[in-house]
Amino acid sequence: MARSNAPVPDVLAAVDLGSNSFHMIVARYSHGQLTIVDRLREPVRLGAGLDEQDRLNRESIARALACLERFGQRLHDMKASSVRVVGTNTLRKAKRKGAFLDRAREALGHPIEIIAGVEEARLIYLGVAHTTPSEGGHRLVMDIGGGSTELIIGEGFATKRLESLYIGCVSMMSAYFADGEITEKRMRRARTAAQLELEPVTARFRRSEWDSAVGASGTMRAVSDVLLARGVTNGQVTRDGVHWLIDECLRAGAVSKLKLPELTQDRQEILPGGLAIMVEAFDMLGIESMRVADGALREGLLYDLLGRFTDEDARARSVRAMEARFHVDAAQADRVETTVLAFLRQVRETWGLEDPLAELVLRWAARLHEIGLDIAHAHYHRHGAYLLQHADMPGFPREEQRLLSVVVGGHRRKLNRELHEDLVPPWHLKAEFLIVLLRLAVLLNRGRGPRALPEINLAARGRALEVAFPKGWLGEHPLTAADLEQEAEYLRAAGFRLRVG
Repeated sequence: MARSNAPVPDVLAAVDLGSNSFHMIVARYSHGQLTIVDRLREPVRLGAGLDEQDRLNRESIARALACLERFGQRLHDMKASSVRVVGTNTLRKAKRKGAFLDRAREALGHPIEIIAGVEEARLIYLGVAHTTPSEGGHRLVMDIGGGSTELIIGEGFATKRLESLYIGCVSMMSAYFADGEITEKRMRRARTAAQLELEPVTARFRRSEWDSAVGASGTMRAVSDVLLARGVTNGQVTRDGVHWLIDECLRAGAVSKLKLPELTQDRQEILPGGLAIMVEAFDMLGIESMRVADGALREGLLYDLLGRFTDEDARARSVRAMEARFHVDAAQADRVETTVLAFLRQVRETWGLEDPLAELVLRWAARLHEIGLDIAHAHYHRHGAYLLQHADMPGFPREEQRLLSVVVGGHRRKLNRELHEDLVPPWHLKAEFLIVLLRLAVLLNRGRGPRALPEINLAARGRALEVAFPKGWLGEHPLTAADLEQEAEYLRAAGFRLRVG
């Protein structure tokens, strides 16, 4: 469970579908190191395309798909296991996005994960930690994105505190500087909005909680470039430097009148929104100066992807933490895991479960199917599903966490097919196969004893499964036989046929 059996691919790629820009980074893995060989960035401004009902407009969809088609040409020959694509705040927020995501996957040629804010924060910190020399002690990392702002405190490569705030440079521009005018009144209103978001987390991220500060991503780098070019600082972002740049914006009076040749046009157009967030973060958290990291989310994605092959998958650590937190019976989890993986090997090809995620989800579900018992025995499968859907589980994209939740929630009693119909393809169809395998594995280990199960043969065909036991074994185990009869009834009600012999 800790590491992959597959060799590390020669080339890895990460794609970040941000609220302001889409980024792609490609790296070659050689002699234990990642070397960046290609970077692409396009200012798609997806966050600006959300309407009042949080639906993406046609123009932003067209820009996004055109960009993804170009990215897709670069990724065309790469295997799915060597590419990670994530969507952040805008795609978390957008409603009725299913059709867009389907077209986006087709254009890019790879599945898209929509990650939670705290997972985005974890990956940002990972990217910073791998690309910035450690100064020792606790480190504050701040990343002002297009639709959200992440704050992290960590030490070494480990995070201690994670927060994702619902403010970003694109959303702030839309709310307070939509027509490009920059006035003291508008800046004051934008700063007040930033204060309101920052205030609840100030105590957890104030100056006494960390030793050094690092900024990540485009807004921070843009400010650093301007301050360095104007001789205000040596490239670090300082409190005084941020106030100086705000004064420059106010003197210009409009985005179109800003004279900042150090910045691209698309970055200049969202600068005031980013500055409003930055200045309040510096003032409220007690930041005097901040160095700027070379890496952020996409670099974190690369190192997290590499960890799935070489070190330990962050998802495995999350599963292990959930086991400990909810007092899982490890021996029973081992029994169920062994059984369900043996079942998977027999039906993998017939049911089209060759995707490595199928085995991983069954492993995780086998280990976590009883976590709901810590809440109550009645409906414990539902409690477990709720915990898995809503818990912070580092390493898990939303779609994978939802899939795991659905499989655990369906492992006993009546099978509700509606629960997995909203999963992303192809799991909206294949989740049911995973559920059936887990249900059988749990049922056959109901005795919780150390005695091994006999050899059990499975034969799958469409929505039907035949389960064959050694001759006479079911007669010697009448309770199991009765459980299997009840299971056949549950599955029949869901349009699935189970035959036992």
